[in-house]
Amino acid sequence: MLQAVIVGLVLGSIYALAASGLVITYVSTGVLNFAFGALAFFVARTYYWMHVEKGWGVLLSAGLCLFVLSPLMGLLLYLCIFRFLRLSSQLIKVVVTIGLSVLVAPIVAILYGQAELFSAPGLSPDPIPVYHVLGTTVDLNNVITYACVIAIVVVGAIVLRFTDAGLCVRAMVDSEAMTSLSGSNPSRIAAGVWVIAMFLAGLCGILAAPVIGLDAGKFTLLTAGAFAAVIAARLRSLPIAVFIGLLLGVAGSVAIYYLPTDSEFTAGLLPSIPFIFIVVSLVYNVLRSGRVNEEEGVGGALDRAITPHGGSRLAASVNVDNVYPRLNFWFPVALFGVFVGLVFLFHPFWLGQFGRAAALAVLFLSFTLVTGEGGMLWLCEIAFAGVGALATAQFATVHGWPILLAIFMGGLCAAAIGVVIGLLTIRLGNLYIALVTLTFALLMERLVFTLHVFAQNGTGYALTRPSFAHSETAFALLALGVFAIFSILIVNLRRSTTGLALNAVRWSEPASRTMGLSVLQMKLLVSGLAAFVAGVGGGLFAMQENQAVPADYVTLAGLVWLAVLVTFGVRSNIAALLAAFIFTMSPTFNSTILPDWLDSLGIHISDTLLTVLPVIGFGVGAILLAKNPEGTVHMQAMSFQRWLQKRTGARAVPAATAFAGRHDPRLGESAYAEHGGDGGPDGRPDGEPQVAATEADAAEVRRT
Repeated sequence: MLQAVIVGLVLGSIYALAASGLVITYVSTGVLNFAFGALAFFVARTYYWMHVEKGWGVLLSAGLCLFVLSPLMGLLLYLCIFRFLRLSSQLIKVVVTIGLSVLVAPIVAILYGQAELFSAPGLSPDPIPVYHVLGTTVDLNNVITYACVIAIVVVGAIVLRFTDAGLCVRAMVDSEAMTSLSGSNPSRIAAGVWVIAMFLAGLCGILAAPVIGLDAGKFTLLTAGAFAAVIAARLRSLPIAVFIGLLLGVAGSVAIYYLPTDSEFTAGLLPSIPFIFIVVSLVYNVLRSGRVNEEEGVGGALDRAITPHGGSRLAASVNVDNVYPRLNFWFPVALFGVFVGLVFLFHPFWLGQFGRAAALAVLFLSFTLVTGEGGMLWLCEIAFAGVGALATAQFATVHGWPILLAIFMGGLCAAAIGVVIGLLTIRLGNLYIALVTLTFALLMERLVFTLHVFAQNGTGYALTRPSFAHSETAFALLALGVFAIFSILIVNLRRSTTGLALNAVRWSEPASRTMGLSVLQMKLLVSGLAAFVAGVGGGLFAMQENQAVPADYVTLAGLVWLAVLVTFGVRSNIAALLAAFIFTMSPTFNSTILPDWLDSLGIHISDTLLTVLPVIGFGVGAILLAKNPEGTVHMQAMSFQRWLQKRTGARAVPAATAFAGRHDPRLGESAYAEHGGDGGPDGRPDGEPQVAATEADAAEVRRT
């Protein structure tokens, strides 16, 4: 038993270090760094390259990694990315850090190769000294890990309590605005905090490598486990985070000691222990205070007065600012028509990829609903897709239902679970919702999808397409048809009274309650709809692959999907189609067409770079959201608008007038200014002034 506790303290110490870095950055800068594990992996891989591959000594390698590389990374990340996120929404902050996490692994592959390393050295010299304490065995790497945690806690407490630097950090945590008025520089303090956080990330990576190996995915899951300590600490208490981190490691080791090692239940339970801690701590805090919100207790009165309230615009749908309002309708329709036409023009080799992209576009619409329309930061849409796919396989293959009916029922199963998740998270803030839904997805992946009834030893279930969609062309048209149906439903939802209520809830829940809107009803509605769309998309995706395999619905892949979609625009239906198309097609394009084209130009690029180039592109795109939170589609629409304005001299129409011109015939022949040619689309002669609405009519339209 003592041996189990001592061994558990090693992993617990790593959890504690990771939780410390996460809490420090959040309380000081407002960013919960989802890229912490990836950055730790980068430092650990660099240490391995220096110490093992180059033969440098432990002290030199560790010194360069911890005291040169890590601080420089922290400073550069702050200057290039994180200083732009101070007033961004939690969605943008999360997606930017996810994009950074996505970017790290391909950079490591380019710099150090793609070799998979299952073991790595720690800070102990080789051979590793071993000690016997109270009848248990402890090596020097374990001792160093314990010492590092104790040193970080003691030194951190001394610096925060008894130094001017610590006073400045504590002042900024209490009120950034008052800190600025007192003469301190919040930007300089934030930069220093990121330097310290990256030092902790580097230390965590080097200490964790001997335990979990050098794999980017395992480091990301390690960070996800550390979120349990962060949530238990309410995102703010460093001592509680350290204590819970240590407790996590001990709990896992003790469970191994008592549970049978050859049990399927044990194999699923052990990696799920941190996420069980998350559920327990959230239930406790909700029962204790009624609501858990990351904004509670943050900042003073001045901070709340100068901080923008309401939701961010979050990548609005394609909109040319009412200069040419008809483009809002015809541009998406025309672009969708282009995609339908491509189905008949593509080579058969590409049609399979096209069908996969169309199915993925349906999945992306679930993000458009839950995050774009509902304003909820869910990280579990891929789990709903998995539920839809596996339920489809059960209904169609096991029970013999028609495949399309099975997909519909799979969507209903996902919708039922989505409503439950929406109900359970109604009293949580956006960041807590993100962490809870991430936890749910990981638990589904590890405890449910791995069951033999679904996994079938990793092979899953075969699915047969309906008779009219056997060919790749027919299936691509079927998937595009489903996408079009859901897109029309989303557009009609936006224009309905329910859509207006959803928009109000997304921008400000307190104001919505003041107007008498039911926040619970609106959120449950969008939760169920989004989960249904994800379930149907998962069934279509499985039908395209001709089998439902749980390995296709890994949680970390879902995070990449969200980052890709938000990069294009999370509130735009056409952005979902573009994002799915480019995300699906680019790897095949890079491996088949691009090399020959570059060779013809005399340009030679390594196979590794060609493989990771799409991932780098999506990671960079997600990071650029820090400066352009509206997304790529919206940005390009604005560029097109400026070009049209420059060429035609058109003026923007006021929003109320443009709306009236589209929807209220009482406002005259047209509410838009038309310029040039032989007459506008509404039949007015050239140069005739725009018909303006009266104030009374405009007010009536606004009321309607």
